[in-house]
Amino acid sequence: MKISLEHIGRRFNREWIFRDINYEFGSGNSYAILGANGAGKSTLLQVISGSLSSSEGKISYLKGDKVIDQEKVFINLSMAAPYLELIEEFTLTELIDFHFRFKKYHKDFDRKSVIELLGLKNSEFKAIKYFSSGMKQRVKLALAFCSDTDLLLLDEPASNLDQQGLEWYLSLASNLSSDRLVIICSNQEQEYSFCRNRLNIADYK
Repeated sequence: MKISLEHIGRRFNREWIFRDINYEFGSGNSYAILGANGAGKSTLLQVISGSLSSSEGKISYLKGDKVIDQEKVFINLSMAAPYLELIEEFTLTELIDFHFRFKKYHKDFDRKSVIELLGLKNSEFKAIKYFSSGMKQRVKLALAFCSDTDLLLLDEPASNLDQQGLEWYLSLASNLSSDRLVIICSNQEQEYSFCRNRLNIADYK
């Protein structure tokens, strides 16, 4: 998959968050979008995901030689972010089953293996609302990584994770992202240290 940004800009009211971004993202590579809190990293990620329109410029998506409409790019992506809520009334089992009604499992995964990956066998029938913030973050990451998608978008992926959780996340990134296009928003180097490509949002103010 390839994503091309041409003169992309986004503003709220009269204030430009970023302007004139020209960049290309390609499958098999990992990218970090960097910047201070409030700099516009999450906004750019939402523009890339198609959930937010740009104020100027053009964004295009290619899968092989096929053009993907921006309205349909969600089919090809999975995402984990602090502002994406889980359905807290669902049990873990129900949430996994619900998620994978809309996404296919990544190869070699099913409900049982996702729960094993999470290390939450004893909580499979517990409602999500009773999970700790760290457990919820692990669930978000597992659903994203275990979905069979070409594009993986991660916003502050180590939020609420302890050191063990951070190492677990980095293991997911190492084992389940090699053939995908991975884009990470962060200002914590431990979250994106493996990314060879970096875009600093401050360069587009």
